[in-house]
Amino acid sequence: MGRLDNTGYGPRTTSDDNGNTPDALMTKTISIDDLVDGQRIGAFTLNVVFWSFLAMFSDGYEISAMALAAPELRALWHVPDAAFTWALSASSFGILIGAPLFGWLGDRYGRRPAILLSTLICAVATFLVVLATGLDLLVALRFVTGIGIGGLMPNTIALNSEMSPKRRRATLVVLMFAGVTLGASAPGLVARWLLPSHGWTVLFEVGGGVALGVGLGLWFCLPESVRFLATRKRRPAQLRAIARRMRPDLEIPADTEWSMTQEPGSDQPGLAQLFAPGLRVVTALIWICFATALMTHYFVSSWLPLLGAAGGLSRERIATAMVLYSVGGTLGGILMSALMDRYGVRVSVLLFSLAVPALALLGLIGMDGPALFPLVFISGLAVLGAQFGNNAIAGMSYPTGFRAKAVGVALAVGRFGSILGQLLGGALIQWHVPARELLLGASVPMLLGTAAAVGLSARSRL
Repeated sequence: MGRLDNTGYGPRTTSDDNGNTPDALMTKTISIDDLVDGQRIGAFTLNVVFWSFLAMFSDGYEISAMALAAPELRALWHVPDAAFTWALSASSFGILIGAPLFGWLGDRYGRRPAILLSTLICAVATFLVVLATGLDLLVALRFVTGIGIGGLMPNTIALNSEMSPKRRRATLVVLMFAGVTLGASAPGLVARWLLPSHGWTVLFEVGGGVALGVGLGLWFCLPESVRFLATRKRRPAQLRAIARRMRPDLEIPADTEWSMTQEPGSDQPGLAQLFAPGLRVVTALIWICFATALMTHYFVSSWLPLLGAAGGLSRERIATAMVLYSVGGTLGGILMSALMDRYGVRVSVLLFSLAVPALALLGLIGMDGPALFPLVFISGLAVLGAQFGNNAIAGMSYPTGFRAKAVGVALAVGRFGSILGQLLGGALIQWHVPARELLLGASVPMLLGTAAAVGLSARSRL
């Protein structure tokens, strides 16, 4: 067993009534920071990342499935493209509610129960979409799905930020969140292989099955955050059991006491915590980064299939483009994970700025030429890679006591951007604005995001 002295761990001596300090009265106090940061990247850490990755995979699938079902439903229900504006944006409205709500629930009751409940909501609502015979029910179910999607994001980010050692925290958070982009690419593969023979419902049957299977795995395998348990001072036996699994090299007695570093803003009420001294400017810049990246991402992922179909692209070419967008995003996440622990927010600046010319060229060159696939790939790498950086930065910028709420509010602010992107896209399409101008316009938010990322890099300690 490892020793508990001279490494941030140490015994707290308790005396009896006569001033004696027998071994039986020795109580060890362990720092949660040192417990987490001193762990090796082994089976325990990888288990947390793996199951969080799968939760994000189901999240990404649910986000993008509707965009690929829309062209099929347009033909089946004989409705115009603009009629899908609310169906495509309903999940964003749900996320707008689900992210802060479940962020608050996660800070109050734990990351694990919030993640489990969110996954269950996604599974049930996605399965029920197959019963829709019109846009009204479809919009309602996509709204409920969005609540579940929104609940998963802040709590998985918070859990992995709190359970990962500081030296690899950004890497592990970004790798975990790569599940979103891989999950977002899966509906494209399902559409390519199964949609012709099984119809549009197969997209949601597969999505609901994936979410349900992941939820069962999470129930059995996902631990609670040790930082959350130590902060709330509840369930000491559970905290001790998880700590022993995390650090099998240490002796952790039954009477162990836990210490936590006092964090800024912990004594502030409500949302004032996010604007405590040292956080207020960082919070504002993080919100701008979230809003601009998510506005661009949801515009591209929601409307690109319909723009392609209207431009005469084949179903296979559209599906391939969407897969490449998501694969590019996955590689953007891997790039962030490889560089962010070393270079910090500066990597996010690079990807924000790369997205601007990629999207502009996609509009200038057009979607019917040979440049479509490489430009869509680069756009995914830059836009989603930048959002990966946003998630990691937010997860590491706030204290444990309100981390999930802070990330949830940032995601909710980002949803305002994504909703605006989807609704504005629908309005512009209804006004017959050419795809060229639409894609050129999509580069403008990323230019604003670049400026915010530069400001964040100058102020952040990450």
